[in-house]
This record gives sequence, structure tokens and C-alpha cells, in this order.
Amino acid sequence: MSKEVPGANWRTWLELGRVSNLPTIWTNGLTGWLLAGAALDAAQLLHLLATLSLFYLGGTYLNDAFDAQIDAKEYSERPALQGNMAPRTVALLGAAMLGLGVLLAFLLNVPAGLCGLALALAILLYDWLHKQISWGPVIMGICRLLTYFLGALAVAKLSWPVMLGAFGLFCHVVGLTHAVKLKAYHRVIAIWPLVIMAVPVLVLMTMVALDDTDAGLTRVVLTGTMLAAYLLWCGGALARLFRRQPEDISKAIVGLIAAIALYDAVLIATTGAVDIALLAVVAFLATLALQRLAPGA
Repeated sequence: MSKEVPGANWRTWLELGRVSNLPTIWTNGLTGWLLAGAALDAAQLLHLLATLSLFYLGGTYLNDAFDAQIDAKEYSERPALQGNMAPRTVALLGAAMLGLGVLLAFLLNVPAGLCGLALALAILLYDWLHKQISWGPVIMGICRLLTYFLGALAVAKLSWPVMLGAFGLFCHVVGLTHAVKLKAYHRVIAIWPLVIMAVPVLVLMTMVALDDTDAGLTRVVLTGTMLAAYLLWCGGALARLFRRQPEDISKAIVGLIAAIALYDAVLIATTGAVDIALLAVVAFLATLALQRLAPGA
């Protein structure tokens, strides 16, 4: 008797989309928006967050579709490899979401649309090549950098705070993605690619130092606390990597993904939007909690 093939269920969709990481995508867009100096507009912000969500979900679906043969050996727990969904179906859904994301980006404005097109191309390049090349983490870093740019271009022009903050995020994600590759290929940890994670620390310290000297005590304390939290959390995650145990590497990767929202929180606080920065901290906690429901790495 042949084994019955289970159908796709809600957990399949969540796992394919790595939805636990979506809060960090939302804080990326929000940070780019606020660093550009624009006031918040609820309708336009929801438009932006929906656009970024489609890019992320489309990218994760296509990632599984491109990697189906390799993942069959390395990650047999992937939903697309358990008979829940055919790789072709996953690819079609991913392409549709990516295409819709580009359309929504152009509906924001032309510069945002062009940025969205660049983001879609970077996502496709990463999904296609990341397991064939050593510099895949750089492409992933560019993908995240472009989320800041898209957030800024949705409402304003690029400015030096946006570009500096985006560069720090790029470096955080390059180091993080290198750690993911180490997990995938069971390699001994290499130190030099992780040194790049010192750059976001320098970026945050620079942005905090350049913050308004007339900022109130509450803002100064909260910003400093968020910066300390980012340093301690990332330090603990990196320490796990050097233990070289599979469970430690997995926990480190999850921690570094969630820390993206902490990085965003510090930058948002430097704009004076302390209440929104606290929401970014909530996004950090939400990412950690959702990782238990749908693993994001």
C-alpha cells in the first residue's frame, strides 16, 4: 500500500515563509522611513509593510524551490520535501509574491519601485546562487540593505543616516548569513567573516553620539539601554557559535536574526521616536517567540 501524502496545512505555509522573521522585516522598513525624517502615515506605512512582506515571503518560497535537491540531503524537514507541496508550486507562489511586491513598490512611487525591482533581482540572485558561491552572505546583506532604502524612498529621499544605518544592517546580516552557511555545511567556525559584525556596533555608537544633545533623560536612558541590550545579546549569540555544538549554532542564528529588530530599535530611538523604538523591541521578542512556532533558519 502506498503511503498517503499529506496536504499542505497552515504550519506548512508558516514554515515555508519563515514568518517568524517578518517582524524584523517590518522594523527594517520602519527604520528606513524614520531615518529619512518623514512623519508617519498609517495608510502608506501599511502599504510599505505589505510590500516588504511580499518580498520576504516570495524570497523564502523561492529559496526552498531553488534548493530542493540540495535540501533533500541537508534539510529533509523542509515542508516542500515532505510531500506537502511540490517544488514547482512553491516556486510559482514565490514568483507571484515577488512580482506583486514589485508592483506595490511602484504604486508607492517610481524611486521606490526601482528600489523594489533591485530588491527582487537581489533576492533572485541569492536564491539561485547562494549555495554555489562563497559570497552569498554579501548578496543577502544587500537584500536587507535595500529594505532600508525602500522604507526611505517610499516617503523621502535617501539621506546619510539612512545609508549609514543600512550599511550597519548589511554588515550584521553578512555575519549572520555566514553563520547560517556554517550550520548548513557543518564547518568549523571562521573568525574573520564574523568580525564584520563589529561594524553595526560602531554605526550604532556613532548614531547615538550624534543624537540631539538636548534629548531628554528618558530618551537618553532608553537609547543607551537598547544599545547595551544589542551588544549583550549579540555577544552572547556569537559566544554560542564558538561552542561548535549544533544546538548552540541554531540558537545563535535565531538570536542574531531577532537582534536585527534591536539594531533597528536603537536607530529609531535616535530619531526621537522612542515609543516606536519600544515597538521594535517588542518585534525582537515576537521574533524569538514565533521561532518556536515556525523556525526561521
